Amino acid sequence: MVKISVLQHAPAEHLPRRPGDPTPVARNLDPLMHPFARARERTRALNAAKMTRMFAKPFVAALEGHMDAVEVITKKPGDLITVASGSWDGGLIVHNISTRSHILNLPQAHKGKLSGITFADDSRILSCGVDRTVKLWDTRSQDETPSMVFPGKSPFNALDHHRSDPLFATASNIIQVWDESKTSAISNLTFPTATETITSVKFNQSEPSVLASIGSDRSFTLYDIRTGKAERRVIMHFRSNALSWCPTHPTTLLLASEDHNLYTFDIRHMDTPSQIYKGHVAAVMSCDWSPTGLELVSGGWDRTIRLWKKDRGTSEDAFHTKRMGRISSTVVTNDARFLLSGSDDGNLRIWKSNASEKMGVVNSRERAAIEYRDELVNRWKMDKEVGRVARARNLPKPVHQASKLKTTMLEAQRVKEERRRKHTRSGDSKPKAARKKAVIVEQA
Repeated sequence: MVKISVLQHAPAEHLPRRPGDPTPVARNLDPLMHPFARARERTRALNAAKMTRMFAKPFVAALEGHMDAVEVITKKPGDLITVASGSWDGGLIVHNISTRSHILNLPQAHKGKLSGITFADDSRILSCGVDRTVKLWDTRSQDETPSMVFPGKSPFNALDHHRSDPLFATASNIIQVWDESKTSAISNLTFPTATETITSVKFNQSEPSVLASIGSDRSFTLYDIRTGKAERRVIMHFRSNALSWCPTHPTTLLLASEDHNLYTFDIRHMDTPSQIYKGHVAAVMSCDWSPTGLELVSGGWDRTIRLWKKDRGTSEDAFHTKRMGRISSTVVTNDARFLLSGSDDGNLRIWKSNASEKMGVVNSRERAAIEYRDELVNRWKMDKEVGRVARARNLPKPVHQASKLKTTMLEAQRVKEERRRKHTRSGDSKPKAARKKAVIVEQA
């Protein structure tokens, strides 16, 4: 009797297991059998990078209602769809960005410019303006009469609410802490040598008794409401226009500066910024962290919105439109998927944080294809051509020309300093790092 070995292939292994499933494909993973695998993968990566840029359409919608420049935007803590905005005409609007409708619309919330808004809790919102009043509103009613009015002695520039206690801080010529149940401030926080006008104030999200402020004398200061005084103060070379605390790193603070840059500081070492973000060609007017703490957004006088990765000095993306004016406020939603920007053309715009992300329902096969293309681009980003396509961004012509001019000016300044050092005594004019130049003095 002869034993015969026969190769058998089960037909079921080469057919879809269920209707609609893809047909199984056998692969030989031996690299010697596929000499053109890398070339094919590079071509796929290049095509994926091109598709990402082709489908990059970041603009989503515009929320209407304001008649003048949108000065401030704030998001509701713990909510994905509710934001509030204030305008130069004194109007206050609470928006539902999902339905693009108004939850509350107060055309004359303040006389003159509305300079600050913040949510007190789920149903109440605080606003302040140049009419020297802070008003508390109930978002559940359409009543145009505030629940409470807190009078002040000077115009208010900003305010922020304590994370858990019924306290809020206002910024004018001094920092004041208020109790919601009292119509007068319970404490004044001032630095002994400070004479500036406070332009912004923010409570730390992890240590709510600590708050930071920026002033018109190029300073930013840390306060502690438990001691009732300023703890530390830094004078910078240029004035800061906005600040934001990192939600995941409580000691990290972000500043938007007048010198076209953004700076992150570790409040434990305030003599030097931990990172400088360069890309804007005009003053940076607003900034905000993503809830993940890994990304940040900024808006500038150059009419562009820029996205940045934490600790990476160059911008990842830039958003702009033909009709958009100068950006005065930017916010990242609590799900980190969308950005909101307010500009002096009276529009509140919604943008996708990932410009090429598809909106709507995405099935599993399409999701797998998107993730595969993203991984291909990430794997081949060091390739010269793939990297060039992935990094390509179209900027408005005035911004592009200003960027070229700024580069030329900075290079000329660098050459001038190098020649000056070359013709002076050794050690008299040592080169100084850019981070060392940002801060003039730190006061403790």
